[in-house]
Amino acid sequence: MKQRISSFEPQPFEQAHIDTVRQLAPECMVLLKNDGTLPLSQVGPLALYGNGARQTLKGGSGSGDVNVRHFVSVEEGLENAGFQITIKKWLNSYEQLINKVQQDYSASLEKEARQKEIDPTFFLLGKKASEPEYNFPLDGAGDTAVYVLARSSGEGTDRKPQAGDINLTTTEIRDILNLNHKYKHFILVLNVGGLVDLSPVQEVQTVLLLGQLGTPTGDALADVLLGKSYPSGKLTMTWAPINSYPSTRGFGAADETNYREGIYVGYRYFDTVQTTVTYPFGFGLGFTSFQIHVDQISVNKDIISVDVSVLNSGAKPGKEVVQVYYSAPQGQLDKPYQELAAFAKTPELQGGQSTKLHLEYNLRQMASYDSQNNNWLLEKGKYLIRVGNSSQNTTIAGVVILDENIISEHDLQIKGTDHFSDWKPEINNMTTATSNLNCPTFTIKNINLNKKTATAAHTPAASTSHSVATWADLKQKRVTLEEFVSGLSDEELIQICLGAYKENHSQSALDVIGNASSQVAGAAGETTHALQHLGVPALVMADGPAGLRLSPQYSMTKNNAQSITTDSTAKADKKQPVYYQYCIAIPIGTDIAQSWNEQLAETCGNIVGQEMEIFGIDIWLAPALNIQRSPLCGRNFEYFSEDPYVSGIMAAAITQGVQKHPHKATTIKHFACNNQETNRFFSNSNVSVRALREIYLKGFEICIKKSQPHFLMTSYNLVNGEHSSNRRDLLTNVVRQEWGFQGVIMTDWLATGGTGEKSTKWPSASAAGDVKAGNDLTMPGTAADKEDLVQALNNENHPYSLKRAYLQQSAQRVLAMIYQLTA
Repeated sequence: MKQRISSFEPQPFEQAHIDTVRQLAPECMVLLKNDGTLPLSQVGPLALYGNGARQTLKGGSGSGDVNVRHFVSVEEGLENAGFQITIKKWLNSYEQLINKVQQDYSASLEKEARQKEIDPTFFLLGKKASEPEYNFPLDGAGDTAVYVLARSSGEGTDRKPQAGDINLTTTEIRDILNLNHKYKHFILVLNVGGLVDLSPVQEVQTVLLLGQLGTPTGDALADVLLGKSYPSGKLTMTWAPINSYPSTRGFGAADETNYREGIYVGYRYFDTVQTTVTYPFGFGLGFTSFQIHVDQISVNKDIISVDVSVLNSGAKPGKEVVQVYYSAPQGQLDKPYQELAAFAKTPELQGGQSTKLHLEYNLRQMASYDSQNNNWLLEKGKYLIRVGNSSQNTTIAGVVILDENIISEHDLQIKGTDHFSDWKPEINNMTTATSNLNCPTFTIKNINLNKKTATAAHTPAASTSHSVATWADLKQKRVTLEEFVSGLSDEELIQICLGAYKENHSQSALDVIGNASSQVAGAAGETTHALQHLGVPALVMADGPAGLRLSPQYSMTKNNAQSITTDSTAKADKKQPVYYQYCIAIPIGTDIAQSWNEQLAETCGNIVGQEMEIFGIDIWLAPALNIQRSPLCGRNFEYFSEDPYVSGIMAAAITQGVQKHPHKATTIKHFACNNQETNRFFSNSNVSVRALREIYLKGFEICIKKSQPHFLMTSYNLVNGEHSSNRRDLLTNVVRQEWGFQGVIMTDWLATGGTGEKSTKWPSASAAGDVKAGNDLTMPGTAADKEDLVQALNNENHPYSLKRAYLQQSAQRVLAMIYQLTA
């Protein structure tokens, strides 16, 4: 039940959630280098520098932001811990400079937006001034210095391989190197949501990837620096020079982006071509060291099990992540060097303490996709099982031999690209000789995997007409849901397939970034109100993958929640009581994944679920699990990994945390291939069927089968020439028929053209196309979307001609979810 909090004072849940995130945060940090400087032995004088020292980033911008009461900067966190910051002059000088630079930049963008007649909110989305050059004295007292390097990224803008973004600025390089020479102890802290090129400062020997950890970021860092806690995160994206990623070529092309690398994304590429990287996938140090010993490998029918012992061989406590990979044989299909199959994290181990872990995975996971025959194929030959603690630190621990080809699944056909052929490795370096290996070998013969065969969905048939019923009739079981839907008019069905948009009112930017709910101020939107006369309630949706994005303060006017801003007339109206909605920011998606801890991810989901209950949110528009195809994607901070297995497992764990709370739902997004922000409404991703199946769809499949989230959101972009929201082969055939998704599919906000943006090459997505594809809900809906649905009904000349049965089908799915979440 929603609470209206009338006191400005912090609520008990806020501190409880902050304490939980602070406790979890060190598992998300990745120690990249350490020469023994960390942990520090005690507090004392400390020289603090860098653009993230005081202007610390708790997360990304755009819809990924969270409006918190307060969050702890690095400066504040270190002072809370007892450090004496000795260089306030530097921090003050930088703050004055960056504020002036950002103000001037924003003013110039607003002027440009007005000249182009574009909504300034859209135009400014994700944009930030370039990091300035400066020359402030580096004369802080003490023998220890910390430099905090921050990088902002967000929705609407991609990153660039230039100074102040992927690359360091001249000032940053100069100051980091000078500080490294000047101070006895120097720590480079990375307050970033993705890759930065550290090659110019590689002489620095202590580097901590702090990340962007939400509300208690600064306090969590202080805990780690002092050894009160320890970092145990591992990278979920390979760090390498930006030009070495095959995805860099052609990235950000306005109309067409070609995924020429095929399945060779991230470590699958770097390990296959044996390229030296800066930090490999799965890498991360701790304050101690570990030894991993494989005790036993076993095969029981279609389950491969790996039992390991992990010893903390150092003196300090820590946690280790054991990673199991497989190398498949080269045959009809080319294969990467190795692919992740399973992982597990140890509990805390004291120095000298050991533990045992059991990891297992299904034989089906080692299948590759044969797009010529629409089959998942296990080719005969040797499958090498590798165990280690990063993709470039594994050893062969076992061999599984298949004596024949096995088709594990036959799927429905989907549309791929014919623009190019995927890249393939020239040299086969996967078939390592196994005759002299001292490891167990298992030969699997005549195994029956019960091949799964998907069947195409039938064209929906209209349900028979029924008299008009009310929601109360449905709840009292006087009518079935099918009977309720059959009694609705065409217009009512159409309205259910649209969000609660404002009739005769053009959509504003606020409807996109989160101010479109009458029930909860600052929420992103609601399902339709058009059936209120029948008693049908509306569901409330909130954005923010790092927590709920709501208005911190609001008032109630005629039963409508009104956000209060600094210039709001409601704030000046003393007659209206003020209510408060301060939420907690959890770590960004990348950082949650870097924990390699499903329980941690589920706990973060549980925090959000509790706050959904408090503030009356039904649907959280998260988690986002697109593949980190390239470090240049501006929205990578929301996403989990370059690996689909990690992505799917983490999204499922967060979903399970939220769905522990009855009537609370997640929305996994953005389906599919939302891998760049440049021209995001009209960018066409050209991807082969094999790459789609093995890389870009696989994480969604894992999440759906493991946690059955209630909602799925489609992406803005086109996939192989058609908007994802209009792709029936993807949404109905794959998501529903093959994977068994039972929930509601919705669009991203204004995907059908409500922003006013146009393309010279591609049309906008169609609301009628949404319904025909199996995308039930066009959000937030516009008058033009309603007209499109009206024009498509029984009109064979419409590109997405609809029969009433399609509307009934989508409406019934939306109403079923409303019933489930409000019962």
